[in-house]
Amino acid sequence: MLTKIPKKFYFFLAAIFILNLIQSSFTQLIFDEAYYWYYSQNMAWGYFDHPPMVAVMIKISSYFFNGELGVRFISCILSTVNILLLWLMIDAPKKNGYIKQFFILVFSMTLLNAYGFFTLPDTPLLFFTSCFLLTYKHFIKNPSIALSIVLGVFMAALMYSKYHAVLVIFFVLLSNLKLVKNKYAWLSVFIALICYSPHFYWLYENDFVSIKYHLYERPNGAYSFEKYTLGFFVNLVAIFGLTFPFIYKALFRSNGKELFNRALIFLTYGVILFFFVSSFNRRVQTQWIIIICIPLVIIAFNYMLANKQALKWIFRLGIINAVLIIYLRIGLAYQPLLFNFFYESHGNKEWVKAIEEKVGSIPVIFENSYRNAPMYSFYTKGTPTFSLNNFMYRKNQYSIDDSEEKMRGKDVAYISKYINDNSFSYEKPDGGLYKGKFISDFESFRKVECIIDETEISLHADRNLTLKVYNPYKIPIDLKKLKFAVVYMDDYKTPQETLGITPKPIKANKALLTPKDTTYFNFELPKTKKENIGYFRIVISENNLYYGLNGKPIAIK
Repeated sequence: MLTKIPKKFYFFLAAIFILNLIQSSFTQLIFDEAYYWYYSQNMAWGYFDHPPMVAVMIKISSYFFNGELGVRFISCILSTVNILLLWLMIDAPKKNGYIKQFFILVFSMTLLNAYGFFTLPDTPLLFFTSCFLLTYKHFIKNPSIALSIVLGVFMAALMYSKYHAVLVIFFVLLSNLKLVKNKYAWLSVFIALICYSPHFYWLYENDFVSIKYHLYERPNGAYSFEKYTLGFFVNLVAIFGLTFPFIYKALFRSNGKELFNRALIFLTYGVILFFFVSSFNRRVQTQWIIIICIPLVIIAFNYMLANKQALKWIFRLGIINAVLIIYLRIGLAYQPLLFNFFYESHGNKEWVKAIEEKVGSIPVIFENSYRNAPMYSFYTKGTPTFSLNNFMYRKNQYSIDDSEEKMRGKDVAYISKYINDNSFSYEKPDGGLYKGKFISDFESFRKVECIIDETEISLHADRNLTLKVYNPYKIPIDLKKLKFAVVYMDDYKTPQETLGITPKPIKANKALLTPKDTTYFNFELPKTKKENIGYFRIVISENNLYYGLNGKPIAIK
């Protein structure tokens, strides 16, 4: 199969691979990449936001290179192989005569291009979607035990990449319901479940923290047609750039009589429909719909081969896209090309160096920033950092790992936008301001849990409640170090008011929170003058730090 591919194809493939290697080496990390690099420093079967595939990629990359390329090397390889897989899924005999048109089509897709070097969960998602589809293409022609095993492994790999991968598997299955009666298909499912079981167990051990976050705790806001639904349609255009009219025309004209093409159509429409419906509830991020690029490359290229006008215009517009993308890619590494626009890849080494010069080699705590903490650690070659998350932010990987323990009792630099008594500061060229001070013998207890058994409370009913406080640490906690409060939130869980409370221990003379134990308190829920309150949570401030995220949101009726 590979021997029939012309040398010209491999020339273009090698050129893209080399371009991505160069880009990876000269472009500073973006914040999400730094966050996933932090994942890779402590390998596990799962992480707060995502399954572990992105961490595996970075870990393997680090064995080959240091610096940015040590984060992105495997992404460069997977994206290159992905192009080859896409080519192999196209059956048209005359495709070998249109190699440059194929590469222009692929290269002109904005996010597909970007994920050629960025290391994000969508990078393996795209790769394993192609692996899954190519295997499925052979499976429906000649199902066998060997193909069933391979298909099952790729389904698991998809799910290890990103939870959105379930849409790929579901819509392909929906396109061919006869698979329900196919013993080989069931074998694939069994293999996938076996391969994925370590992550299931990790979720169980961590109280399904990832699922709960994505389904219930992810930040949201009031519905806005312009921001949500219209933004979704803008994203559908943005991922293809100027070629979008012809790409979608190819989809509309595509014939679903053949099973594999039917799977591509179901996958594309299914993902679009799913996120269209989701857009009425929350903002759909552009990368969430990137999966459709894989089937649409195949559908669009087949359409190009059958329609000379489409071939001509997609090639012409694709060249314009490609030129613009190359310019922007250079701008990612060299900011002056983008004039007054600063992206995440600009200036990170500079602000990290500036802060390091002020604080030296001591650990650094960033309040409410899972983005800055790993970026600082990466560019200082491993300085311990921690994201101290308060009630105005959200939980993240720093909320469940042991990074807090590494800060306890240490002299640290504390950086927060909320402090006014800062002893040092640094302003970035884009206006971002870092304010910090030094804290001796730092101590926080962000994992202490505040539990109220009721899932819904009426403000007009009895306001005397029982509070359970669980201390997960191996050390006792002096109650004198803790302050309690109630945070009232709106229907979108945005804090509106914070009112202090003084819970009374049910057991008299209770002065400590016992290690690995629960202490019971009584307290009165304070009255709020705020309107449109939808939730409240109990929070704790330790040693006069800002209140944390100790209690779960409780609905108010």
